[in-house]
Amino acid sequence: MSKEKRKVNWRSKFTKDQILTIPNMLSFFRMALIPVIVWVYCGLEMPLLALAFILLSGLTDIIDGYIARKYDMITDFGKAIDPVADKMTQVAVLFCLVTRFKLMLLPLCIMAVKEIVMFTTRLCLFRKTEKVYGAVWHGKANTTILYLMIYTHIIWVNINITVSNVLIYIATGFMIFSFVAYLIEIINYFIKAKEATPKEA
Repeated sequence: MSKEKRKVNWRSKFTKDQILTIPNMLSFFRMALIPVIVWVYCGLEMPLLALAFILLSGLTDIIDGYIARKYDMITDFGKAIDPVADKMTQVAVLFCLVTRFKLMLLPLCIMAVKEIVMFTTRLCLFRKTEKVYGAVWHGKANTTILYLMIYTHIIWVNINITVSNVLIYIATGFMIFSFVAYLIEIINYFIKAKEATPKEA
């Protein structure tokens, strides 16, 4: 395949019609909520109000997925931007919690490494297969466990340090499991893509 053709195919994945959909606008809205959450939690020091904005963000995530499936608005751009909005929100909230719970640095750093690796490998896979891969079950489970840990630390203002550490370690452990599972899957994707590539005569 020529570079010119590949470039055209790349652009066809992210046309104006693919970007300007209701689900994608909700993803952009979640991104816009991030500085608000950080300001309310760290600046105003109102954790419960920050939690309300986090819940609003999560609600829009559920709604955009429902609309995309219900009204056939699933796009490659949406598959790419939705997890980006989710991860940006998670990183921002963990950053906020680090101000009160130093051990939160552990999942925050692991998530940063995980997302950099995932972004790089997904970009390489897209360039090779021209396909955008969405979320997988262990990624969704990891997000659920992470948010349960986050909600507990925000609602339980005077949480016991032992309980806090245990919850953080559990969330971090599942994050590592999800990361390893992802690496195994991405390696298999690359192997299949290589096998599917026609050999030149």
